[in-house]
Amino acid sequence: AFPKSWDPSQLLMYQVFWTGNSTDTGTVYWNLKGVACANDDAIDSALGTGVDVTDAHSGTANDLNVSAQSASVTVAGSPAADEEVFFNISRDADNASDTLTADARLLGIKLFFATDLPNDA
Repeated sequence: AFPKSWDPSQLLMYQVFWTGNSTDTGTVYWNLKGVACANDDAIDSALGTGVDVTDAHSGTANDLNVSAQSASVTVAGSPAADEEVFFNISRDADNASDTLTADARLLGIKLFFATDLPNDA
């Protein structure tokens, strides 16, 4: 769940931290989508439209790769304070833009979001 100070009317973006156990310098195609659920909402609700970000592997096995910041992600549902937000991040290895021939290991993501309150009190 986001803090109370989150402003869901503003942009939400992400950045991917990942690695590959390979010397391949191919590109990985990541996709993130999400949905906000309030109390008594069904948690199997449809996710919003996925937003893609691509990143090339450094060519050194097990190096940390950090993608560029994504475009804006629209969270489905009616995001508001005190709602849980579920995300799905995936690799689309079948996409023509995904050229890494090895496994990509997702290490984490960074979320960028705006706030509209000075604190969460």
